[in-house]
Amino acid sequence: MPPLSDPLPISADSVPPGPPTHEATLLRRIEELGDWFHNLDLHGVPTAPHHFLGDFPNIKWKHISEGIPEDLTGATVLDIGCNAGFYSLQMKQRGAEYVLGVDVDDRYLSQARFAAETLDLEIDFQKRSVYDVDQISGQFDYVLFMGLFYHLRYPLFALDKIIKKVGKRLVFQTMIRGSQEVSLWDEDYPFWNNEVFSDPNFPAMYFIEQSYSNDPTNWWIPNRGAVESTLRSSGLEILQHPESETWICAPCNVTRDGRYILDMELDGTL
Repeated sequence: MPPLSDPLPISADSVPPGPPTHEATLLRRIEELGDWFHNLDLHGVPTAPHHFLGDFPNIKWKHISEGIPEDLTGATVLDIGCNAGFYSLQMKQRGAEYVLGVDVDDRYLSQARFAAETLDLEIDFQKRSVYDVDQISGQFDYVLFMGLFYHLRYPLFALDKIIKKVGKRLVFQTMIRGSQEVSLWDEDYPFWNNEVFSDPNFPAMYFIEQSYSNDPTNWWIPNRGAVESTLRSSGLEILQHPESETWICAPCNVTRDGRYILDMELDGTL
């Protein structure tokens, strides 16, 4: 992923001589860990103060957080595609008993571990693919699937695996392009009905063959109708839509006759 923020205002070479200040030490270590996609507040020192999206992801969290209890005492959390750990940190700060953040990028995991250590928060960060999360033992009260869906070549395959880990709530966020409106659709359409596909509100996923926003990992970008129909199709009930790109869901019909939708699809019984 290309750099997403301007260089920090202070570099390791520009730290003044003499005993390092706490701020100077943090700035040096933040820079050593590379470009940050999450702007974290580490004791007053930001990790990505010039992020092109602003104070990200806090600009989203201030809306999303209202849909999550302030007291998470005893709760378990799985943060998939945790990046530098912003959401993991927030959930732990609300009292979650156990937080597991997973990512495939070593740089992001190093950033996340450094942030948790700096803030004295006990969080488990592991290198693990989204396609392997169904192998994690047990379920979690809260599963966060934030900003990863559109980076996946096989997004529905991943979502149906993730659902197996959702005990109470799934917090889902993705980039949206195309129509932001939703419409009601019939359960079925005749074969010769082409008009429905010309409606901009019809659920659609835009496939990126090469790159979008200088990022070759942007594969499938849905419109709002595609997000909501996908979530329902995977057996989730949409409870809240706290901001334009985020949905909070509960497992509702994720199994049929005691079997998960993914397993039925893979053995041809769906």
